[in-house]
Amino acid sequence: MKDQLNRALNFEAIPQRIVCLVPSLTELLVDLGLRRKLVGVTKFCVHPKDIKKNVEVIGGTKNIKLDKIKILQPDFILANKEENTFEDIDLLSNDFKVYVSDINNLKDLEGLITDVSFLFGVEEKGQQLIKDIESRFLDFKNFVRNKPRLKVAYFIWRNPWMVVGSSTFINYMLTLNNFENVYAHLQRYPEVDIKALKRVDYVLLSSEPFPFRNHHKPELPVEDHKIEIVDGEYFSWYGSRLIKAFSYFKLLRDKL
Repeated sequence: MKDQLNRALNFEAIPQRIVCLVPSLTELLVDLGLRRKLVGVTKFCVHPKDIKKNVEVIGGTKNIKLDKIKILQPDFILANKEENTFEDIDLLSNDFKVYVSDINNLKDLEGLITDVSFLFGVEEKGQQLIKDIESRFLDFKNFVRNKPRLKVAYFIWRNPWMVVGSSTFINYMLTLNNFENVYAHLQRYPEVDIKALKRVDYVLLSSEPFPFRNHHKPELPVEDHKIEIVDGEYFSWYGSRLIKAFSYFKLLRDKL
């Protein structure tokens, strides 16, 4: 098979020992019924909440403990182009089979689910998960169709202040919500001067990776009622969490 960076991978049997380097994809693997095969996850893998009790923690997404992974001897490692470093992926690929995901939209996610469910022989669960996500997406698409288009700035970090630009999954999710990202002309996650903040209908402060709270609102040159704390997991976790995301988006759009 090929991963989402078009890298060839060959398997002679169904893998039995998985290391996942991506929090949202750890949750996806569990929801596909593969929890017993997980032997290593990152410290940021928080769903399910008890996942780290019986699974080795192999560092963070960008400071992976290679020595711990070598001890675990996985026969499948699931990584991500954005969340993991190419240096770590290259080093791991010398000894292990590493599938690198690259998810920018729902089609990419469905491709990943199809690949993983085929490799592990859980195609029925994979296809059902895809159907569930598509069903909820179509329902939300109809719901949001007549909602006003709102200009937003989506902040992910403080000091330096960083926003979401284009070529990101979060920007894709903003678009699905009928939000106009005023920083979509910039790439990835640019730093911005909050004193020169573009005119917006709402500033969205994400709960992750920086844990924005209400006491951060006064730091922005925007009226309090135009600043909203949003759940970053629903905007950035591109795995099975999307099952719950569209219900959250409905509540958010009604609130705004």
